[in-house]
Amino acid sequence: MARVATERVRSSSRVSRARLVSLAFIALLPSFLKRFCYRLFFGYRIGKRVSIGLSILDAAECEIADDVSIGHLNLVIGVKRLSMGDHVRIGHLNILRGGDEIQIGRYAEIIRMNEINSIPEPDAVNPVNPRFLLGAGSIVTTGHKIDFTDRVEIGRRTILGGRNSSLWTHNRQRTLPIEIGSFTYIGSEIRVAPGGAIPSRCIVGIGAVITKKLKEENYLIGGVPAKPIKPLDAEDIFLIEQKTRPDLPDNI
Repeated sequence: MARVATERVRSSSRVSRARLVSLAFIALLPSFLKRFCYRLFFGYRIGKRVSIGLSILDAAECEIADDVSIGHLNLVIGVKRLSMGDHVRIGHLNILRGGDEIQIGRYAEIIRMNEINSIPEPDAVNPVNPRFLLGAGSIVTTGHKIDFTDRVEIGRRTILGGRNSSLWTHNRQRTLPIEIGSFTYIGSEIRVAPGGAIPSRCIVGIGAVITKKLKEENYLIGGVPAKPIKPLDAEDIFLIEQKTRPDLPDNI
Protein backbone atom coordinates (compact mmCIF):
# COMPACT_ATOMS: atom_id res chain seq x y z
CA MET A 1 0.00 0.00 0.00
CA ALA A 2 2.78 2.41 0.92
CA ARG A 3 4.57 1.66 -2.35
CA VAL A 4 1.39 2.33 -4.37
CA ALA A 5 0.84 5.64 -2.55
CA THR A 6 4.45 6.66 -3.18
CA GLU A 7 4.15 5.88 -6.89
CA ARG A 8 0.97 7.93 -7.11
CA VAL A 9 2.71 10.93 -5.52
CA ARG A 10 5.64 10.59 -7.91
CA SER A 11 3.31 10.32 -10.91
CA SER A 12 1.36 13.39 -9.77
CA SER A 13 4.59 15.31 -9.30
CA ARG A 14 5.74 14.41 -12.83
CA VAL A 15 2.41 15.56 -14.27
CA SER A 16 2.60 18.86 -12.35
CA ARG A 17 6.13 19.52 -13.58
CA ALA A 18 5.17 18.71 -17.17
CA ARG A 19 2.13 20.99 -16.91
CA LEU A 20 4.20 23.90 -15.58
CA VAL A 21 6.84 23.41 -18.29
CA SER A 22 4.08 23.50 -20.91
CA LEU A 23 2.55 26.63 -19.38
CA ALA A 24 5.97 28.31 -19.21
CA PHE A 25 6.46 27.60 -22.92
CA ILE A 26 3.02 28.99 -23.74
CA ALA A 27 3.86 32.14 -21.76
CA LEU A 28 6.56 32.94 -24.34
CA LEU A 29 4.11 32.92 -27.25
CA PRO A 30 2.32 35.95 -28.70
CA SER A 31 -1.02 36.71 -27.07
CA PHE A 32 -3.18 35.30 -29.90
CA LEU A 33 -1.27 31.99 -29.79
CA LYS A 34 -1.54 31.89 -25.98
CA ARG A 35 -5.31 32.10 -26.22
CA PHE A 36 -5.37 29.31 -28.80
CA CYS A 37 -3.11 27.01 -26.76
CA TYR A 38 -4.93 27.62 -23.48
CA ARG A 39 -8.23 26.75 -25.15
CA LEU A 40 -6.93 23.71 -27.04
CA PHE A 41 -4.64 22.05 -24.49
CA PHE A 42 -6.11 23.13 -21.14
CA GLY A 43 -9.77 23.75 -21.90
CA TYR A 44 -9.69 27.36 -20.68
CA ARG A 45 -12.62 29.50 -21.75
CA ILE A 46 -11.20 32.79 -22.97
CA GLY A 47 -13.25 35.60 -24.45
CA LYS A 48 -12.61 38.10 -27.22
CA ARG A 49 -9.86 40.73 -27.26
CA VAL A 50 -8.07 39.21 -24.25
CA SER A 51 -4.44 40.31 -23.95
CA ILE A 52 -2.02 38.09 -21.99
CA GLY A 53 1.59 39.10 -21.42
CA LEU A 54 4.57 37.02 -20.30
CA SER A 55 2.66 35.32 -17.48
CA ILE A 56 1.76 31.79 -16.33
CA LEU A 57 -1.90 30.90 -15.73
CA ASP A 58 -2.26 27.55 -13.96
CA ALA A 59 -5.83 26.69 -12.97
CA ALA A 60 -7.83 23.49 -13.09
CA GLU A 61 -10.73 25.57 -14.48
CA CYS A 62 -10.31 28.97 -16.04
CA GLU A 63 -12.83 31.41 -17.49
CA ILE A 64 -11.76 34.83 -18.75
CA ALA A 65 -14.37 37.17 -20.20
CA ASP A 66 -13.96 39.71 -23.03
CA ASP A 67 -11.51 42.64 -23.05
CA VAL A 68 -9.35 41.42 -20.15
CA SER A 69 -5.74 42.61 -19.97
CA ILE A 70 -3.07 40.61 -18.12
CA GLY A 71 0.42 42.12 -17.99
CA HIS A 72 3.88 40.60 -17.68
CA LEU A 73 5.47 38.41 -14.99
CA ASN A 74 2.29 37.38 -13.23
CA LEU A 75 2.13 33.89 -11.72
CA VAL A 76 -1.20 32.17 -11.19
CA ILE A 77 -0.51 28.70 -9.82
CA GLY A 78 -2.42 25.84 -8.23
CA VAL A 79 -5.85 27.51 -8.38
CA LYS A 80 -8.84 25.17 -8.71
CA ARG A 81 -11.09 27.72 -10.38
CA LEU A 82 -10.09 31.10 -11.81
CA SER A 83 -12.65 33.50 -13.25
CA MET A 84 -12.29 37.07 -14.48
CA GLY A 85 -15.16 39.29 -15.57
CA ASP A 86 -15.00 41.54 -18.59
CA HIS A 87 -12.56 44.46 -18.69
CA VAL A 88 -10.50 43.15 -15.75
CA ARG A 89 -6.94 44.46 -15.63
CA ILE A 90 -4.05 42.57 -14.06
CA GLY A 91 -0.83 44.58 -14.00
CA HIS A 92 2.67 43.18 -13.44
CA LEU A 93 4.49 40.96 -10.95
CA ASN A 94 1.46 39.64 -9.09
CA ILE A 95 1.25 36.19 -7.50
CA LEU A 96 -2.11 34.42 -7.14
CA ARG A 97 -1.64 31.01 -5.58
CA GLY A 98 -3.79 28.10 -4.43
CA GLY A 99 -7.32 27.97 -3.11
CA ASP A 100 -10.62 26.63 -4.39
CA GLU A 101 -11.55 29.81 -6.23
CA ILE A 102 -10.26 33.20 -7.29
CA GLN A 103 -13.07 35.34 -8.69
CA ILE A 104 -12.30 38.80 -10.05
CA GLY A 105 -15.37 40.86 -10.89
CA ARG A 106 -16.04 43.02 -13.93
CA TYR A 107 -13.81 46.08 -14.35
CA ALA A 108 -11.75 45.14 -11.28
CA GLU A 109 -7.96 45.67 -11.15
CA ILE A 110 -4.99 44.08 -9.42
CA ILE A 111 -2.19 46.47 -10.26
CA ARG A 112 1.29 45.21 -9.33
CA MET A 113 3.48 43.29 -6.87
CA ASN A 114 0.62 41.85 -4.86
CA GLU A 115 0.71 38.41 -3.21
CA ILE A 116 -2.68 36.70 -2.95
CA ASN A 117 -2.08 33.29 -1.43
CA SER A 118 -3.94 30.35 0.11
CA ILE A 119 -2.08 27.78 2.20
CA PRO A 120 -2.60 24.31 0.66
CA GLU A 121 -3.96 21.74 3.14
CA PRO A 122 -3.62 23.98 6.22
CA ASP A 123 -3.29 22.52 9.69
CA ALA A 124 -6.64 23.97 10.75
CA VAL A 125 -9.01 22.60 13.40
CA ASN A 126 -12.06 24.09 11.63
CA PRO A 127 -13.46 23.76 8.08
CA VAL A 128 -11.91 26.24 5.63
CA ASN A 129 -13.37 27.95 2.57
CA PRO A 130 -10.38 29.13 0.52
CA ARG A 131 -11.91 31.65 -1.85
CA PHE A 132 -10.82 35.14 -2.88
CA LEU A 133 -13.70 37.23 -4.25
CA LEU A 134 -12.92 40.71 -5.58
CA GLY A 135 -16.02 42.72 -6.39
CA ALA A 136 -16.82 44.52 -9.62
CA GLY A 137 -14.94 47.77 -10.10
CA SER A 138 -12.70 47.20 -7.07
CA ILE A 139 -8.93 47.78 -7.05
CA VAL A 140 -5.97 46.21 -5.25
CA THR A 141 -3.07 48.62 -5.78
CA THR A 142 0.56 47.79 -4.92
CA GLY A 143 2.53 45.51 -2.62
CA HIS A 144 -0.32 44.05 -0.59
CA LYS A 145 -0.42 40.57 0.97
CA ILE A 146 -3.74 38.76 1.13
CA ASP A 147 -4.04 35.35 2.77
CA PHE A 148 -7.20 33.53 1.71
CA THR A 149 -6.68 30.23 3.46
CA ASP A 150 -10.25 31.07 4.45
CA ARG A 151 -12.63 33.26 2.46
CA VAL A 152 -11.72 36.86 1.70
CA GLU A 153 -14.53 38.85 0.11
CA ILE A 154 -14.20 42.46 -1.06
CA GLY A 155 -17.32 44.28 -2.26
CA ARG A 156 -17.74 46.41 -5.35
CA ARG A 157 -15.97 49.71 -6.05
CA THR A 158 -13.69 49.31 -3.04
CA ILE A 159 -10.02 50.32 -3.15
CA LEU A 160 -7.28 48.57 -1.20
CA GLY A 161 -5.06 51.58 -1.70
CA GLY A 162 -1.53 52.74 -0.94
CA ARG A 163 0.99 50.00 -0.16
CA ASN A 164 1.88 47.17 2.17
CA SER A 165 -1.43 46.20 3.73
CA SER A 166 -1.92 42.64 5.02
CA LEU A 167 -5.10 40.58 5.32
CA TRP A 168 -4.77 37.32 7.25
CA THR A 169 -7.46 34.66 7.67
CA HIS A 170 -5.42 32.15 9.68
CA ASN A 171 -3.39 31.88 12.81
CA ARG A 172 -1.55 28.73 13.87
CA GLN A 173 -4.47 26.28 13.66
CA ARG A 174 -7.69 28.24 13.23
CA THR A 175 -9.11 30.30 10.38
CA LEU A 176 -11.81 32.96 10.12
CA PRO A 177 -13.04 34.76 6.97
CA ILE A 178 -12.51 38.45 6.22
CA GLU A 179 -15.18 40.69 4.71
CA ILE A 180 -14.78 44.17 3.28
CA GLY A 181 -17.84 46.07 2.08
CA SER A 182 -18.50 48.14 -1.03
CA PHE A 183 -17.55 51.79 -1.73
CA THR A 184 -14.81 51.66 0.91
CA TYR A 185 -11.30 53.14 0.72
CA ILE A 186 -8.52 51.46 2.69
CA GLY A 187 -5.27 53.36 3.19
CA SER A 188 -1.67 52.14 3.38
CA GLU A 189 -0.23 49.59 5.83
CA ILE A 190 -3.55 48.31 7.15
CA ARG A 191 -3.65 45.00 9.05
CA VAL A 192 -6.79 42.88 9.12
CA ALA A 193 -6.79 39.95 11.57
CA PRO A 194 -8.75 36.70 11.06
CA GLY A 195 -12.47 37.39 11.38
CA GLY A 196 -12.07 41.12 10.79
CA ALA A 197 -14.71 42.98 8.81
CA ILE A 198 -14.82 46.51 7.36
CA PRO A 199 -18.25 47.96 6.55
CA SER A 200 -19.35 49.53 3.29
CA ARG A 201 -18.92 53.26 2.62
CA CYS A 202 -16.03 53.80 5.02
CA ILE A 203 -12.51 55.22 4.88
CA VAL A 204 -9.82 53.35 6.82
CA GLY A 205 -6.90 55.51 7.92
CA ILE A 206 -3.22 54.68 7.48
CA GLY A 207 -1.85 52.02 9.83
CA ALA A 208 -5.17 50.88 11.28
CA VAL A 209 -5.42 47.34 12.69
CA ILE A 210 -8.80 45.66 12.26
CA THR A 211 -9.25 43.00 14.94
CA LYS A 212 -13.02 42.43 14.88
CA LYS A 213 -16.17 42.95 12.83
CA LEU A 214 -16.91 46.65 12.56
CA LYS A 215 -20.51 47.49 11.64
CA GLU A 216 -20.97 51.26 11.40
CA GLU A 217 -21.15 52.49 7.79
CA ASN A 218 -20.21 56.00 6.62
CA TYR A 219 -17.40 56.40 9.16
CA LEU A 220 -13.72 57.21 9.23
CA ILE A 221 -12.06 54.19 10.85
CA GLY A 222 -8.61 54.28 12.45
CA GLY A 223 -6.40 53.32 15.36
CA VAL A 224 -4.91 50.22 16.99
CA PRO A 225 -7.19 48.43 17.45
CA ALA A 226 -9.32 50.19 14.86
CA LYS A 227 -12.66 51.76 15.72
CA PRO A 228 -15.06 54.30 14.15
CA ILE A 229 -13.66 57.79 14.74
CA LYS A 230 -16.15 60.18 13.16
CA PRO A 231 -18.93 60.17 10.56
CA LEU A 232 -17.86 60.96 7.00
CA ASP A 233 -18.65 64.47 5.83
CA ALA A 234 -20.04 65.38 2.41
CA GLU A 235 -16.56 65.71 0.86
CA ASP A 236 -15.53 62.25 2.09
CA ILE A 237 -18.74 60.68 0.77
CA PHE A 238 -18.16 62.33 -2.60
CA LEU A 239 -14.69 60.77 -2.77
CA ILE A 240 -15.75 57.21 -1.96
CA GLU A 241 -18.62 57.39 -4.45
CA GLN A 242 -16.32 58.49 -7.30
CA LYS A 243 -15.82 55.88 -10.03
CA THR A 244 -12.74 53.75 -9.48
CA ARG A 245 -11.82 54.01 -13.17
CA PRO A 246 -13.05 56.32 -15.94
CA ASP A 247 -14.56 53.54 -18.08
CA LEU A 248 -16.57 52.04 -15.22
CA PRO A 249 -20.23 51.60 -16.23
CA ASP A 250 -22.81 53.46 -14.17
CA ASN A 251 -24.53 50.20 -13.15
CA ILE A 252 -21.48 48.87 -11.24
